[in-house]
Amino acid sequence: MTAPDFEGLLRELTPQVLGTLVRRHGRVEGCFEDCEDAVQEAVLAATVQWPAEGVPESPRGWLVTVASRRYVDRLRSDLARRERETATAAAEVVPEEVPDRDDTLLLLFLCCHPTLTAASQTALTLRAVGGLTTAEIARAFLVPEATMAARISRAKQRIRAAGSTFGPPEGAERAERLRVVLQVLYLIFNEGYTASSGELLHRPDLAREAIRLTRAVHAQLPQDGEVGGLLALMLLTHARRETRTTADGGLVPLDEQDRGRWDAEMIEEGMGLVKASLAGPHLGPYLLQAAIAATHAVAPTAADTDWRQVHALYLVLERIAPNPMVTLNRAIALAEVEGPRVGLTVLAPLDEDPRLAGHHRLLSVRAHLLEKAGDTEGAYDHYRRAARATDSLAERRFLEARAGRVRPGGSGSGPGTASD
Repeated sequence: MTAPDFEGLLRELTPQVLGTLVRRHGRVEGCFEDCEDAVQEAVLAATVQWPAEGVPESPRGWLVTVASRRYVDRLRSDLARRERETATAAAEVVPEEVPDRDDTLLLLFLCCHPTLTAASQTALTLRAVGGLTTAEIARAFLVPEATMAARISRAKQRIRAAGSTFGPPEGAERAERLRVVLQVLYLIFNEGYTASSGELLHRPDLAREAIRLTRAVHAQLPQDGEVGGLLALMLLTHARRETRTTADGGLVPLDEQDRGRWDAEMIEEGMGLVKASLAGPHLGPYLLQAAIAATHAVAPTAADTDWRQVHALYLVLERIAPNPMVTLNRAIALAEVEGPRVGLTVLAPLDEDPRLAGHHRLLSVRAHLLEKAGDTEGAYDHYRRAARATDSLAERRFLEARAGRVRPGGSGSGPGTASD
């Protein structure tokens, strides 16, 4: 087994093993944190022993056995005894029988507990289910490691204080918890696809992790249209990753991307998921967004995009999941169908929405539509304001370049799209 396969196996098995331990010991005070520590010790033992001795016949059973021993050892032994036994514990492992069940979804339910903030849910999910270190999560969200460690610690304490049990929520609670799980995975993907701040436009590691975790949920809920829709949305969007930036990291808008370099296999898988999910009884917001992404994916060129269909899908999305960002995107689609002035009319009410007023997305889209309408002075002003409003250096450079292109009295060129 190659090193990448080895690392991938451990990352895949870690949440399953943690889920098994939490299910076994869920009634013990401080269980979640102690189980997580025991699993990390088992993974560390595997990274030392497996390359030298080979991957055991039942790697999951091996990890569960070692982690269980470490967990029990923590309960029974003092620090000195743990240190004496660490060197020999892994070598004596006889893998136990582990039930053929994957507790990843239950672990996600626990990490997305309703008592936690969205930021804590995201951090705990990446730590406990994604297997990322605290330092990796801190780097991804550009905060000090100590800050992220404190956030994760507080999340565990809140779960403990809430008296949470490791089991599937029932009825309406289950649907709500699944909604939160999908929202957290969506947030992780979005941060990976377009970083909210920093020098890089995207963080592919976070996007890939979100896709991996969503695959795990889809494997357990293959008939759920929203789960399939979210996975499809991620795949169809991530398929563009190689064409979104220039060699020096500059942003390339959607209408200027080389579609021949989009990931064809990822698009094919995403399209299959969209078709399968659309055949189901429910039409949710993730599935609708996936259908919009599919419309872009099947267009050979930007000019071939079926903007009427895109606008119709946004209309439906706006009805079932009202959100100013949906209206913003609908304005872009409508402008392609009926002209930039009509799109600007749709944007106007968003200035009064506190969720989007002054947001760089609103400013940049208005700048784009003003440019298409021939109002270069207005476009210049809004591109400049949008550049000042974003914390992403890649987006700031792009918007400043757009402003320079339409500067009144400047040379300028043809209009482009302010979104990728």
